[in-house]
Amino acid sequence: MTELSDDTAERRTDAPRRNRRPVPALVFLLVLALAAMAVWWNVLGDERAREQAAAAVCSSASNVPTELDPATVSIRVYNATDTPGLAGEVTTTLESRGFVVNETANDPGSAEVTGVGELRFAGPGREAAEFLRLYLPGATDRVDTRSTGVVDLVIGPDFAGLASEEEVAAALVAAASVEADC
Repeated sequence: MTELSDDTAERRTDAPRRNRRPVPALVFLLVLALAAMAVWWNVLGDERAREQAAAAVCSSASNVPTELDPATVSIRVYNATDTPGLAGEVTTTLESRGFVVNETANDPGSAEVTGVGELRFAGPGREAAEFLRLYLPGATDRVDTRSTGVVDLVIGPDFAGLASEEEVAAALVAAASVEADC
């Protein structure tokens, strides 16, 4: 029997270990796979974000004002501030730039105007209002039910002046370049 036990002892030392545990290797492979998934998730997410940003730029490009002949834009200028004669000054400036001003007066509306002012218009005057916004940046919209294309430019308490011709030209060039990129 001792011979038998020596024989088994020799087999055990010469035989390779077959009971190795694969858990550390599997854990490493699992961590590596998760890291690869995280990298691809970020890559695909960044691509989606770029596509959404490009779509947002192109959708805003559809709202870009087109350059109009100021003589085709009919405006009523209203003063909603405590500064007397401000509507007259703005009217003079707009007429010198070629706009047609139909009326100049204090604001007949009952709603309080905040900020630099507001543009009141209806569907037929939307394009004219978007063009006029270049001259009064920061103005808010107030869409109403009028049936004409006349736009009311209402001067608000934060009004500091109309945009210069150079600022309007630069805004039109920037808008055209955004539209061309789409």
